Amino acid sequence: MAAGRICFLGVDGGGTGCRARIETEAGEVIGQGLSGPATTRLGIDAAFASIMAAAGAAMAEAGIDPSRVTLHAGIGLAGVGRKGALDALARQPHPFASISFISDALAACFGAHSGEDGAIVIAGTGSIGIGRVGGRDLRIGGYGFPVSDEGSGADLGLEAVRLALRAHDGRLPPTALLTEVMQRFNHDPFEIIGWMDRASATDYATLAPMVMRHADQGDATARRIVQQAAEQIDALVRGLFDEGAPKVALLGGLSSAIEPWLSPDVRRRLRAADGDAVSGALILARRAAPNQSGTA
Repeated sequence: MAAGRICFLGVDGGGTGCRARIETEAGEVIGQGLSGPATTRLGIDAAFASIMAAAGAAMAEAGIDPSRVTLHAGIGLAGVGRKGALDALARQPHPFASISFISDALAACFGAHSGEDGAIVIAGTGSIGIGRVGGRDLRIGGYGFPVSDEGSGADLGLEAVRLALRAHDGRLPPTALLTEVMQRFNHDPFEIIGWMDRASATDYATLAPMVMRHADQGDATARRIVQQAAEQIDALVRGLFDEGAPKVALLGGLSSAIEPWLSPDVRRRLRAADGDAVSGALILARRAAPNQSGTA
């Protein structure tokens, strides 16, 4: 590749993995890369190492050397809003002509609406409503499981475990869902207690597919859990519209499963996403590069 050519790197760093993509000025994808988790909860050094591993894989596939190519980087990173995170990231050495950071959720929002005003609700392991309108950032929820992240996969799993324990005690009638939850723990509530002591949001979210399956099969308790979760996602979507978002997209690993359970008015107002979080990070890279129009 000719020296002095300008390219753009977008990275989506999340709790389950890191994805990178490199585009030319014309928007042609020339390299992609993957690496492990990238979140500030793992520590700044570990998160940045994952970012650089994914970026390195993308550069290798593209066949470019950042010392000979002008490469501007945009990074969407989970937990970037934590106190001191941006300052610590700014001190990390890198080979790029410029580097800019935003949250992984805001990167997903940029990608969903091609950098235009809009908002997203993410329904995955966690949940959050986030957007940008007229330079103003919007945020509803997403403060972390178990105190927040209502309507998420982790929230579904937590409620299923709670109700399974009540059914085990005879406080609720057992249903197919609650029986299967207890089977996972050998019908031993103290096994659940031991699991609970070390379980993360991701662990609780592994129960979400079970809840959705039983809900689709008509299990009354599962349907009630899913309906309650859907009402929380409804509230996030409506809240973003109330805050001035002109459009809202529903994203995340639970989105396709939960969407049929949403209220008709919410479903009618949702729009499909234009692109993903890596697309949003690339928009950030282009905007932050010298002589490029727009602001992050």
